[in-house]
Amino acid sequence: MSTVREQALACREAARAIAALDGAAKRKLLHAMAGALEAQADAVLGANAQDMQQAVAKGVQGALLDRLRLDAPRVQAIADALREVAGLPDPVGRVTRRETRPNGLTIERVRVPLGVIAMIYEARPNVTADAAALCLFAGNGVILRGGSEALGSNRAIAAALQSALQSCDLPAAALTLVDDLSRAAMVELLQLTDIVDLAIPRGGEGLIRFVAEHARVPVIKHYKGVCHLYVDRAADPALALNLLIDGKTTRPGVCNALETLLVHADIAGSFLPQAAAALIERGVELRGDERSRALVPDMIAASEDDYAAEFLDLILAVRVVDDLDTAIAHIRRYGSDHTEVIATADEATAQKFVHALRSAVVMINASSRFSDGGQLGLGAEIGISTTRLHAYGPMGAESLTIERFVVRGEGQVRHPPPAM
Repeated sequence: MSTVREQALACREAARAIAALDGAAKRKLLHAMAGALEAQADAVLGANAQDMQQAVAKGVQGALLDRLRLDAPRVQAIADALREVAGLPDPVGRVTRRETRPNGLTIERVRVPLGVIAMIYEARPNVTADAAALCLFAGNGVILRGGSEALGSNRAIAAALQSALQSCDLPAAALTLVDDLSRAAMVELLQLTDIVDLAIPRGGEGLIRFVAEHARVPVIKHYKGVCHLYVDRAADPALALNLLIDGKTTRPGVCNALETLLVHADIAGSFLPQAAAALIERGVELRGDERSRALVPDMIAASEDDYAAEFLDLILAVRVVDDLDTAIAHIRRYGSDHTEVIATADEATAQKFVHALRSAVVMINASSRFSDGGQLGLGAEIGISTTRLHAYGPMGAESLTIERFVVRGEGQVRHPPPAM
């Protein structure tokens, strides 16, 4: 038996112990995990420093390097997120619907754990803790397979969290970190249909497509975040500019950062030069269509590929559009169903924008950077789904459970025996 299969089997066995915990016991566990992470922060930061040094030597830079980096505030934020998850309502056992049939049967829909979740991710050591917290709070076991760049960081974080499991008399295998980072081991994990109930890849488009193409277990995924801001002719210019600056410049290497700006032609002449000056001052490279470049001559000509790109950098595609319908058509053509934003004071326009698009998150006069589980009340997130399965959008603990039917009767049978 392979090591990957042995680890997965041990995780499945341990998951049964987690599924049996009530809400109070799971909250106690998550608080213990947060405390263990804080107590072992020096070890985590030391391991991360080595990972960063090796990554720089390999030429890793930009968004990937930013995601890999930990410091004391980021470690504290991870611990705080664990406690925030612990403060959420327990999703397990929640009755989402109850009705009584004419025959007297009571039909309940009750949320139960999925079982074993496989997390496949790149240089994001915070995912090790976020995924563990959400999976365990939802009553699941979790198998973590991180990227090679963050191996030391992931090991240190996992060790801290496993020590908390053991301090609560729970099996450490409920949180299993796969050290074999070969592609063969990943493929084997993704094909354990008798053990793994769901796989969630989190990383670049290449990783997600690899997982989707090789998995035999169900996969929740989003390939990329091509997020748009449409500035309507009824927008407050100052409000729209704040949304643009926050969405593009605060952390450009994340999937909820803005990648394309669409501006209504009626206000483009006044808004676009002002917006361009603010963005250029902050180091943003602008790539626009002919109408945009006529207003901002320093703008680079945009290619067709630019409008479909997830830059993950200080680069923004820009286009002037004639009306809302043209903006919607652009988003439908180039978007990735992640997050779209409209800036407008016209409620009818806002509602048309919302109903015309099927993206997982739609914002009205709010920054795309709020498209995040922690910001939307989920405590933390295990990923953002643009796959229309049981979960869509940012996924928290509830998305790691599923509804089943519980039927209560008093001896009812479907076909009563014939009278003798």
